Amino acid sequence: MNAPVKITIAAGTGIAMALSAGITAANAAPKEKCYGISVAGENDCGNLAKTHSCQGQSTVNYDGGEWQFVPKGTCATTVVTDADGNEHQGMSKKEAKAAMEA
Repeated sequence: MNAPVKITIAAGTGIAMALSAGITAANAAPKEKCYGISVAGENDCGNLAKTHSCQGQSTVNYDGGEWQFVPKGTCATTVVTDADGNEHQGMSKKEAKAAMEA
């Protein structure tokens, strides 16, 4: 192997390692479940009603029983606006359960 090839391989390996370290650090950041903010098909796992148990299976936008992970401490201040201009406030699990029972 000649020197330019070795340098290219080394540089590529270094870049790949740096990128994967950044992704790992972002994934390791503390997160919390935030209910009522996900668009249909973008939920992170099962819902409160137990009608499905997997990511991406929600069928209704901003359903209070569906959740997504958000950075820890941000759910209470997360507000999303739908196509009609209605705002949907993020809820904790306890708040989402209470809203479902109301």
